[in-house]
Amino acid sequence: MKHRAVIFDMDGVICHTNPFHSQAFRVFFGKRGLNPSDQEFAEHMFGKSNSYILKHFLGREIVGEEFKQMEEEKEGLFREIYKEQVNPIRGYLEWLSDLKSAGYRTGVATSAPRANLDLIMGTLGFESNMESILASENVNNHKPHPEVYLTSAKNLGVETSNCVVFEDSFSGVSAAINAGMKVVGVLSSHTKEELPPCDFYINTYADIRLSHLDDFLS
Repeated sequence: MKHRAVIFDMDGVICHTNPFHSQAFRVFFGKRGLNPSDQEFAEHMFGKSNSYILKHFLGREIVGEEFKQMEEEKEGLFREIYKEQVNPIRGYLEWLSDLKSAGYRTGVATSAPRANLDLIMGTLGFESNMESILASENVNNHKPHPEVYLTSAKNLGVETSNCVVFEDSFSGVSAAINAGMKVVGVLSSHTKEELPPCDFYINTYADIRLSHLDDFLS
C-alpha cells in the first residue's frame, strides 16, 4: 500500500474549543467596548486566523508589535479559561490509535498559535503520534490558502491525493480542497450546508471507520 496520511485541524476537530475561544474574545473585545454576536463569531471567528479576526472586529489592519501583543493577550485568556477544560471530541484518541495501528501517517495543522497546541497535546498526550506538527507560526499564508496542508503532506512524505483532512470550518475545508486532499467535515461548529462539499461527515469519531477512508482513497 502506498503511504497514506490523515491530517487534523485542532480547534473544533480534536477538541471542541470554539466556545472557549468565544469566551476569551468576549473578554478581549469587551475591554475595547465591543460586544460581537454569536452569529458574528460563527461567521468571522471559527476557523479564521487571529489577523483576520482582529482586522474584522476592530475595523483596521493590526500588524507588527501591536498584533503580537493583542494575540498574546487573547490567546493567554483562552489558555487560562481552557486549561482545566481540555477534553477531546468523543472517540478522537481511539480513532488516532486505530489509524496508527493501520499504518497511517498522521499530522496536525492548525491556524492557532503553537502554545495552544502544546496545551492540548500535552494534556491529551498525542504528540508522539504525529509525524507533522504545524501551527500558525509555521506558515506565511493562512487557510483557505493550502500552504499548511501542502507543507504537512511534504513533512509526512505522502502525495496530496493520499491525504485525508479532518476540518470543521469553511476556510479549513477550502484549504484542504485547494491542496487536492480528501476532506472529512467535523460538524462541531457548522452544518453540512455551511461547509464546502466534503467526502464524508461526522459529528464525533464514533461515526467513522477505517473502511470509510479506504472507500474514498481507493
